[in-house]
Amino acid sequence: MQEGSFRCDANVSVRRRGQVEFGTRTETKNLNSFRFVEKAINHEVERQIDLIDGGGRVVQETRLYDAKRDETRPMRSKEESNDYRYFPDPDLLPLEIDSGYLDEVRQELPELPDQKQARFQEQYGFSRDDASLLTISKELAGFFEETVKGSGCDPKMCANWVIVDLTGAMNRDRLEIAECPIGADSLAGLLRRIDDNTISGKIAKQVFEIMWESGGDADAIIEEKGLKQITDSGAIEKIIDRIIADHPAQLEQYRSGKDKLLGFFVGQVMKATQGKANPAEVNKLLKPKLDG
Repeated sequence: MQEGSFRCDANVSVRRRGQVEFGTRTETKNLNSFRFVEKAINHEVERQIDLIDGGGRVVQETRLYDAKRDETRPMRSKEESNDYRYFPDPDLLPLEIDSGYLDEVRQELPELPDQKQARFQEQYGFSRDDASLLTISKELAGFFEETVKGSGCDPKMCANWVIVDLTGAMNRDRLEIAECPIGADSLAGLLRRIDDNTISGKIAKQVFEIMWESGGDADAIIEEKGLKQITDSGAIEKIIDRIIADHPAQLEQYRSGKDKLLGFFVGQVMKATQGKANPAEVNKLLKPKLDG
């Protein structure tokens, strides 16, 4: 459409309610906008109904739509297949396929896209949209399931990383899944470190970007960059005490009823630890101190 070359044909037939056989169809050619498609179909439906109700017969034919008059007009008739210049190829023998062969082929077919999408919804509890995104290709679906198997993590967490972070990076760099610098086993290794609280989800995104650029191993990057999450309660408590002492005005406001300042103090602690403090431990230790 953006090139101004949109063209489509509309095939229309009508039949009376309860009638088993399809009605005779007409083909309206070369419609060049969605609005004209709608108008041509509506006109042709009404024309055929009026013709049949009046005792007439719909003729199989090609028609054109006149936008100025909002009507369709005959272009040429097509009564039989030979009008379309169809004919049997004399060099091709008839091909007869029995039901046994078809059953054999069905059994050998791999899991088809619609089947895989339905399985993802049932097996993993995904929404239709998420299942559709993960099964957009056989390779991406396989990558996801290898990540789940390799990490042992919650499938929904794995799906989120594949859909948002992995495909986001692929789209940004215009790569296909086969060209992805992070394999399923590598992503699984990163997710294990989130799951066992070695790193936070926020730090994991930094590690992911380093892995994407260098192709390195998550554990090696975490060790080299000193990104392990601080889980020692004593160390976190000392930082909390310092933050509270440095912000007496905010502490007073919090104790006066401005509960939203809890987020401010959490942010200050995370900033002081460069995002490495365990958020759950921070909240657990911080609130009692703020409440006094």
